[in-house]
Amino acid sequence: MDTSSCSSWSLSEDRPVVALWGCELGTGARSYVVQEEDDVLEHLVLLKTISLGADTGDELHVVTADSKKTSAERRPVPIAVLRSSRLLTVSLVELEFIPPVTFELQCGAGPVYLSGQYITCECHPTEGSGWEDDVEEELSEEDVADEDDEGAF
Repeated sequence: MDTSSCSSWSLSEDRPVVALWGCELGTGARSYVVQEEDDVLEHLVLLKTISLGADTGDELHVVTADSKKTSAERRPVPIAVLRSSRLLTVSLVELEFIPPVTFELQCGAGPVYLSGQYITCECHPTEGSGWEDDVEEELSEEDVADEDDEGAF
């Protein structure tokens, strides 16, 4: 679910709850898991930046993400490769994860800092919200177009 889909749904507080989120990966903790909440709310981690710490050595740092929601086969996917002499920070646009997701420092000693937003919303369709009507209208238009095509022959 992307955040734009929440705008066409009814939210309990009229808008999603957005909180600053972050974690540190390094020798103390090589991985961090954002757990799946056991509630009726939709949860989303929006990753914005991945940065090397000031005291990071000039070695390759590879950060991966693994989410059971992204594919049936669970494999970590590299999302950043950083080196202090080349690239200290990477800014990400629209990199979204639905928990549970595991971020791991596959290579390098760190510290590596991940930051972004944790979004929570209660998304459920409401009567007259428009999205169901739009789908029904599109289907009706297709049926009319099909009938017109049949009459042309």
